[in-house]
Amino acid sequence: MMSNLFSMFDPSTNIINLSINWVSSMIGLILVPMPFWLMPTRFHILWYNILYSLHKEFKTLLGSPGKKGSTFIFISLFSFIMFNNFMGLFPYIFTSTSHMVMTLSLALPLWLSFMLYGWINHSMHMLAHLVPQGTPTPLMPFMVCIETISNLIRPGTLAVRLAANMIAGHLLLTLLGSTGPSLNIFMINMLILAQIALLMLESAVAIIQSYVFAVLSTLYSSEVN
Repeated sequence: MMSNLFSMFDPSTNIINLSINWVSSMIGLILVPMPFWLMPTRFHILWYNILYSLHKEFKTLLGSPGKKGSTFIFISLFSFIMFNNFMGLFPYIFTSTSHMVMTLSLALPLWLSFMLYGWINHSMHMLAHLVPQGTPTPLMPFMVCIETISNLIRPGTLAVRLAANMIAGHLLLTLLGSTGPSLNIFMINMLILAQIALLMLESAVAIIQSYVFAVLSTLYSSEVN
């Protein structure tokens, strides 16, 4: 019995006092089948089509001034987050994306690099973003404050959105699973069906949240061009 509901997110796996939980972020390379690297299988073609669709969408979001190859940053970000989200759905594997350490370390450097690039190279463009077009003159100081605050909290919202969605689904699965020993046969069968449905929902959330993170990062990048 867990003393704390959130203990399933604690980094507790270690060898000689060295935590190995974060190794889960790289364990998927072992799970990728060898033919993926040698010949174009069906999985390879499917994954290529997904990444190509993302490339076209990110290229549209970045606009014409976007630098060549800039979409690969966001495609890699999408792949990395989605992979870690799926790894967390397997039993006894550490969910790295449910920790703010991981999500904030992804969001903060991206946002900071966009801000530094924008304010150094396009200062007037960045200042113009603080006052939306058509704002009445008396409201301009308030809009500058609001836009500044909304800009500063962007990395926090990206990190919290991803971590909170990962935590919420895992907590729900744990809460339902902990009621199993006290149920009869019929209710256990219903519980198994509910757990399978929730697992399918979590699989969709794993894809959606990685997509949202990558798209919002792309939109933030397009504002500084």
